Amino acid sequence: MNINGFLPMTKMDMENLGWERLDFIIVTGDAYIDHPSFGTAIISRVLLNAGFKVGIIAQPDWKDPNSIKALGRPRLGFFVNSGNIDSMVNHYSVSKKRRDKDLYSPGGKMGYRPDRAVLVYTNLIKRAYKKTPIILGGIEASLRRFAHYDYWDNKVRRSYLIDSEADLLVYGMGENQVVEIANCLNDGLDAKYIRHVNGTCYTVDSLDEIYDYKLIESYKEISESKEAYAKCFKKQYDQQDPIYGEVLVQKHGDKYMVQNPPAMPLTEEELDYVHSFPYQRNYHPMYEKMGGIPAIKEVKHSIISERGCFGSCSFCALTFHQGRIIRSRSHESIINEAKIISEMDDFKGYINDVGGPTANFRKPACKKQLKHGSCKDKQCLYPKPCGNMDVDHEDFITLLDKIKKIDGIKKVFVRSGLRYDYIMADKNRDKIMEYLCENNVSGQLKVAPEHVVDKVLYYMGKPAGKEYKNFVDLFFKTNEKIGKEQYIVPYLMSSHPGSDLKSAIKMAEYLRDINYQPKQVQDFYPTPGTLSTAMYHTGLDPRTMEKVYVPIDRREKAMQRALLQFSRPNNYDLVYEALIKAGREDLIGFEKKCFIKPKGKLQKNNNSSHKGRRPSKGNSSRGNKRRPSKSRKR
Repeated sequence: MNINGFLPMTKMDMENLGWERLDFIIVTGDAYIDHPSFGTAIISRVLLNAGFKVGIIAQPDWKDPNSIKALGRPRLGFFVNSGNIDSMVNHYSVSKKRRDKDLYSPGGKMGYRPDRAVLVYTNLIKRAYKKTPIILGGIEASLRRFAHYDYWDNKVRRSYLIDSEADLLVYGMGENQVVEIANCLNDGLDAKYIRHVNGTCYTVDSLDEIYDYKLIESYKEISESKEAYAKCFKKQYDQQDPIYGEVLVQKHGDKYMVQNPPAMPLTEEELDYVHSFPYQRNYHPMYEKMGGIPAIKEVKHSIISERGCFGSCSFCALTFHQGRIIRSRSHESIINEAKIISEMDDFKGYINDVGGPTANFRKPACKKQLKHGSCKDKQCLYPKPCGNMDVDHEDFITLLDKIKKIDGIKKVFVRSGLRYDYIMADKNRDKIMEYLCENNVSGQLKVAPEHVVDKVLYYMGKPAGKEYKNFVDLFFKTNEKIGKEQYIVPYLMSSHPGSDLKSAIKMAEYLRDINYQPKQVQDFYPTPGTLSTAMYHTGLDPRTMEKVYVPIDRREKAMQRALLQFSRPNNYDLVYEALIKAGREDLIGFEKKCFIKPKGKLQKNNNSSHKGRRPSKGNSSRGNKRRPSKSRKR
């Protein structure tokens, strides 16, 4: 079955296709965008090409029970997701304030989806079609499959599978799982007996119904004890590998939530197949009159080249969702997609990005990974690159070079993030950096050191600051060699577990020394499924069960953030308070090293509090950057 257009969203669309009834309906919190960067597009195409009739209900009105009936009762079931982002993250900033925009909704307007969309949509379906199977999926359900700490409620919540009373939950990248589930339902198997599919969760009433499992701390235990929570999270974290992962069981009252081991990541051939479908690479035309969908802008002319990440940053949920084993598409598949993009009417000659979670990971970290799985208590890159890691950028550079030579393509950018420590671990780092700077950097290169203080980097699972310094040196040395003026834009994070005011001040001193003031700083955002969130909630490092300092007080978090932008006049009071509290009055004054002037000493003609000088060019509208210069100081 194949459709060279958008899948049906109305009864009229179904009639035009000659379909009287759908096999499956996908209910999603995002507007409908038929592009491989969006889970709904991929899953709908996978089911369609497996022979099933699929329709989409995008952003149903949760206040109107009839909105879920737009396409009638499906023959086999509903798949439900919140969209590409957890609905709570989509709606609220780290300060828990309501956001102004929803980039995945018409015109970027808020209000098209509810909080905790997965639960709300499931409830709507149950009220309308009581006995129709419901399968949860997507990032929100995936990361909330166990009992979890919820930052917005500031408490431990139950598994979304338990709370929703859905039949199944698909976690991770779900292409193979949804097809197997669909085939089982089509063969007449009751949803409650589909218990064999890896990468899924289900519920049982008794432990007698399962075997060969590992029982972890219950919802009640981790709700009452932070130590139990930390231990429980470590057990979950250790089993998120498709090679050695065990069946995990967590009790919730009189029911048990069962997680099967993770599904194997797709092979190269399977990933190529997923990307071979006739995606429209745009939002549905119905949204045009509503202002379009802003989220398409960044991905419309971009290419996803791989999945997974063995970087294992503590604050990232990829370990829990996509896993640590890298799977990449073939050059042929990627080049075919690049050619399709080059022929689009609105294409201007620039591929915005070729990458994935980490652009320069193109294969598993080592040969052992595919046979024995990822190491439980050892990271590939932290605290330093593992001796068994197979470091090689040749395939990555060759791929970029092939894309660059396609007719109609002027430039190929890499914007999804380069793992700088992986580049530095390559013996050919000079050659790699020269190629990237010459061909794939758009004036500025975004990298993610996150912090510069070693004790904070330890909790982040990031390499020590010296490695980043070496990378920066190489970047500017390379640009001087090739005669280009390009810049580094580092992503930085404040208030991560382990970071106190002294750590924040050290990072601010580093920024002062390199004459860089970030336009934006990301406060640590506790979201389900990350090691850092477990630290935030418990005050313990689940890896060692040792105590870790956690900045929870709102005032301190505001001070840490303000320190990284100490030159901003509106941050003066917070910076002053932080320096006094930390005993760093030496940074208040008129000397070059000082962050701010003493109170009452600000010059009327200078609104900036930054050392009595105007902000550097690094604060210009072109972004926060460093100019390459032989005399630069660090």
